[in-house]
Amino acid sequence: MRKKLVVGNWKMNLTRSEARAAIESLLLLIEPTTDAEVAICPTYLTIDTVAQLFRRSRFRVGAQDVFWGNAGAFTGNVSAAMLKDVECHFCIVGHSETRGRFGKLEVPESTIPYFSETDETVNLKIKALLYQSIHPILCVGETLAEREAGNTDRVIQSQLKGALEGIEGAEFWEGVVAYEPVWAIGTGKTCDSAEASRVCGMIRASLAEIFDEETAEAIRVLYGGSVKGANAQELFSQPDIDGGLVGGASLIAEEFSKIVRSV
Repeated sequence: MRKKLVVGNWKMNLTRSEARAAIESLLLLIEPTTDAEVAICPTYLTIDTVAQLFRRSRFRVGAQDVFWGNAGAFTGNVSAAMLKDVECHFCIVGHSETRGRFGKLEVPESTIPYFSETDETVNLKIKALLYQSIHPILCVGETLAEREAGNTDRVIQSQLKGALEGIEGAEFWEGVVAYEPVWAIGTGKTCDSAEASRVCGMIRASLAEIFDEETAEAIRVLYGGSVKGANAQELFSQPDIDGGLVGGASLIAEEFSKIVRSV
């Protein structure tokens, strides 16, 4: 039986003092006996703050990205070994925003090439994380144009194959896949729960082809895209959705606690 997982992605938000206040509120609001596994992925600069606050709880800390090299002349990057050193348990890879695929565009369109993640770099990052025993949260999803063209499944299957190339099922057994329809990220739009479950089921079937059925059944598949307290229970009750990757709502302790309790 797969244990439900709820991951908060803080993106580029909260200073250390703000992060401390948010986590202290969260720990008070969420019952310690919750059946869900809970993780927060803050900014690099607040990972250590969050990790220290989580040491006496069952909650996990993660990172929002990683570089595949262990060390070297890679200005501005952070390695998997460094994340391991600050007690990271999870790490998001291949998020649509690092791929330059925005649901709600908040940067000048001319700067989109700056966000240049590819399936190849995602693959390298996953391998680096697995080497350090950090569990990757692999993000996949389609844009509105790709959905309207009927290419949702094809796009996601291609992302999965590219990201997991050369990786054995036993290595990715505790890995996570998050389905995030790009058009629902930061837009307030949510994929219909039945369709979200269908796509998550398709992802699991694709994982069975890439690995095997036993591995596919072990891997948790999350939904991410404008998840909030009002829709979390309906989404998480779907048979092929094992929890959520939560963006903006994870910044508000009361709202995030509602999402966790909905499990």
